[in-house]
Amino acid sequence: MSPDPLDGLPGDDQLLTGWGGTAPSRARVVTPLDDNDVSRLLDIAPQRGVIARGLGRSYGDVSMNGGGMVLDATALTGVKSIDLDHGIVTVGAGTSLDSLMRWLLPRGWFVPVTPGTRYVTVGGAIASDIHGKGHHVDGTFGSHVHSLTLVTGSGDVLTVTPTETPEIFWATTGGMGLTGVILDATFDLIPVETSLISVDEERCPDLDHLMASMSEGDDHFRYSVAWIDCTARGRSMGRGILGRGDHAPLDALPQVARRHPRGFAPKPLAMAPPFMASGLINLYTTRAFNEVWFRKARKHHVGLQNISAFFHPLDMVEGWNRMYGSRGCIQYQYVVPFGAESTVRYSLEELSGTGMPSFLAVLKRFGAQNPGMLSFPTPGWTLAVDIPVGSPELPRLLDRLDDAVLEAGGRVYLAKDARTRPEHLGIMYPRLPQWREIRAKLDPDHVITSDMARRLGLDDPIPEVP
Repeated sequence: MSPDPLDGLPGDDQLLTGWGGTAPSRARVVTPLDDNDVSRLLDIAPQRGVIARGLGRSYGDVSMNGGGMVLDATALTGVKSIDLDHGIVTVGAGTSLDSLMRWLLPRGWFVPVTPGTRYVTVGGAIASDIHGKGHHVDGTFGSHVHSLTLVTGSGDVLTVTPTETPEIFWATTGGMGLTGVILDATFDLIPVETSLISVDEERCPDLDHLMASMSEGDDHFRYSVAWIDCTARGRSMGRGILGRGDHAPLDALPQVARRHPRGFAPKPLAMAPPFMASGLINLYTTRAFNEVWFRKARKHHVGLQNISAFFHPLDMVEGWNRMYGSRGCIQYQYVVPFGAESTVRYSLEELSGTGMPSFLAVLKRFGAQNPGMLSFPTPGWTLAVDIPVGSPELPRLLDRLDDAVLEAGGRVYLAKDARTRPEHLGIMYPRLPQWREIRAKLDPDHVITSDMARRLGLDDPIPEVP
């Protein structure tokens, strides 16, 4: 019997998955206790390399490394420095957005960008270059970062900024953790007067109405997102609920709420059981849920919501991904340019026509693209859907959607990907060759690697130009 290549390394063997719960792989998981510990662990990296992992909210295999080492970065946490006059903070990369909101909202500051969950680390937010409901105004998280500290696979500790080291910065921002381990970051905050959002909610009867309302009105709001009923067909196809909002000023609150206007202590309202049978989320349960969800919304409503209800409704059910059962789910998210609205329509026709259940389908509009080489958002429409694994038709459906996205000049989001074909990556991300060259300079031996890097061929030798 050959010796275990992980023998003698610290940590514990664990079977890991992404948030979607698919394609598990076993790795040696180690928790570095400080910045120096990260460097020590990289020095003893096994043959299968190392990848950093935060709170495990990427859906696919971005933070997995079967047969290798995974650095649990959640101990690299805390505020290192803060300028409360100008709203600039430096934190450890393992600090969660949830912690930052709890610490900073009472002081009148909010994170620059939040996705649909608070349970994301700052390091993960940069590595995935996360976006939120306000991309058309605020861009991605990386667009607000002043500097970060990076440990490369070669052991170098670098201070990286968008002005002094732009190539490394924009390879790391959206680089899926493959340029090195982020230790800390300095970034902007948003000033707020309250912990509430002034929300304008509209029920839209079909896709044309929904997209027209977003195109005509999104620029009047900081945040905008539409939930879509993917089971609706015929004249109702693409019906949904459009929610837009801004941070509520103090004078928008009723008098009683002004006593504690920035209070923020959200708690989950429910917890998913640790084990659930696959098949609970199916076409029939999804159709019933979507009908209730659509009908509960008034045709047009203006009011106040707390930040957690507006930005993070799924966080109110702890472990909600377990509702998909042991087989898990695929989250598929793409962006296509403005003018390719027919691709969105085709996607919904395919989803409803094949009966693929998705109770979580979200449509947003992206603003300007940043210089990130693998950063996902480009100007256009982005659709994200969750689909339970199990149907033999699912792979073929996603392949058809891939073809439509590629034809429209779009791309899929790597932080949520679990099955994109390697030959498509360079078409979706035309700056991939430049990214690979920078990564090779930082880490020529690919000490930093992941299941995703191997699946997509990112560890393969860079082809020579004839």
